[in-house]
Order: sequence, then structure tokens, then C-alpha cells
Amino acid sequence: MYKQIFMVFSLFFILNGQIFAQRPAQKNYPPDLPGSKEITYKTVGETTLKLYMYTPKDHSPNQPRMAVVFFFGGGWSSGTPKQFEQQCLTLAKHGYVAITVDYRVASRHQVKPTECVADAKSAIRYVRSHAKVLGILPNKIVAAGGSAGGHLAASTALLPGLDDPKDDKNVSSVPNAVVMFNPAVIIAPVVDFNEKTFGGNRDAKSLGCEPKAISPFHHVGKNLPPMIIFHGKGDTTVPYRTVELFQEEMKKFPGNRCELVGYEGQPHGFFNYGRNENKYYEDTTQKMLKFLETLEK
Repeated sequence: MYKQIFMVFSLFFILNGQIFAQRPAQKNYPPDLPGSKEITYKTVGETTLKLYMYTPKDHSPNQPRMAVVFFFGGGWSSGTPKQFEQQCLTLAKHGYVAITVDYRVASRHQVKPTECVADAKSAIRYVRSHAKVLGILPNKIVAAGGSAGGHLAASTALLPGLDDPKDDKNVSSVPNAVVMFNPAVIIAPVVDFNEKTFGGNRDAKSLGCEPKAISPFHHVGKNLPPMIIFHGKGDTTVPYRTVELFQEEMKKFPGNRCELVGYEGQPHGFFNYGRNENKYYEDTTQKMLKFLETLEK
């Protein structure tokens, strides 16, 4: 009996007076990413955060290239940089530097979405400030991601503030373009839109700030980086209408480019490698490559 009680109690742990459910080890975490170069971009307390960089075979710092920086999904609570391993490998074969980023999440680090945004901004700043040694063009940095990671990619381009106070603000965290896969772009209420949105039913306490402060849609303005969104029309986690509204908002301002590619009947995460015999992974990756090609001009 005492053993059973101990086993139940061990499923929980106490931190700062709060009880958290203890989760099993997450699949593919810590990530095993053979062929990548591990680079520490930030240390927070005892937590070391890394970038996993993939480069073309003939890559040299003397011939800098465009870089694509991926942020994984998982509701700001879980997930792994391994999610975008295959996209990184493919991009490297096509001549790009591809980076998949580790950042703090709730289940591993007991953080709120605001810290996730801060880490994403830190990652972009690190890549830009170290562009010369990494062999990257500092004005050709693309932020990318899926779901909550798509939110982070959009956040680096749109959200003011929510920076790590230790970051060098003289280095811009704004990417030169954004690629998003079923992203969460609406976190706060929108007039005449009443559907449940990803993260949209959270309050300031759970988000770490007022909802509008972390909602990309509410910060759309003019002359933003070009963006492309891949989204399943059957997505019940992040409704398709949210990205339609985001695109409509983007088009209201001069100098903006926002492409939206919808996939009939496809659910959340449809683009991931290993699903649907990789039909949509292949399609979204090829369309992403075409989008990147337009940025080369």
C-alpha cells in the first residue's frame, strides 16, 4: 500500500508552491540530430539552449548563404527541435543554411509563452550577430515554425517587447521573411470572430502577459517581412479562418506580402514528415523552396 501511495505521489512535484503533473520522458528529447552542428545560443540559469545547424556540403563562411531558422510546435509546453530535421536536411541540400532551435517550454522548464517568445528572439539575434562566422547573410534570415513554433516565427517579426533583458537590443530580432505551418496567429479576441483559437482562451496569468501583447494578428502594420502560411482547412486546433483573417489584415497595409496555401480537409500537423506517406511534407517543402527562391532576387 505504501508503495502505491509513493507511486501516486511521485507523479507530481512541487515548485514554488505549485503542484505540477510529472510527465513521462518526451519522445525525441533530448534530440538526436546527426549531421548537425550544435551551437549554444543562450544559457538561462542551468538551462543551456542550442541551435542545431545544417549546412550544404560546400559551405564556407567566405560564401555566406540565406538561413532558415525553425521553431518546433507543442503548444509552448512540449516538442523537440527534431520536428524539422527533415526540412533542414532538404534545405541544406538545396544550398541553404538550416537551423532548428531548442527553446524553453512549460513541461520541461515551467515557463510561460512569454519566455518562449523571448528565446525565439534571442535565437534570431544570435544567428544575425554571428552571421559572419556561421557563413550566413545577416539580411537573409528566415524565421519558420509550426503551430506554437509558427506563432514564435510570427512573433519575432511582429511583436514589440517580450525580449530577454540580457539580449543586445542593438541587434534586430526581426527576420527578413517568415514561413509558417498551421501557426497560431490570433491569441486575443477579434471583432466578429467567435471561434475558439489556439491559446485564445488563456488569460494574462497563463500567458505571462496580456493576450494582445503576444498575439501577432494584433500587431500587423506596414512593410513587414514577406510571409507564407501552409494550413490545413480541416484544422480544429488552429481554425483555418484565423489565418485567413491574418492574411486579410496583412493586405490592409502597404508593403506587405502574405501568401496563404490551404489544404482541403487536412488536420493540424498535416505537414509533418512521416504523415500521409509524406505527401504534404513533400508539397509544403517544395512550395517553401519556391518561396525562398523569390527572396534571393
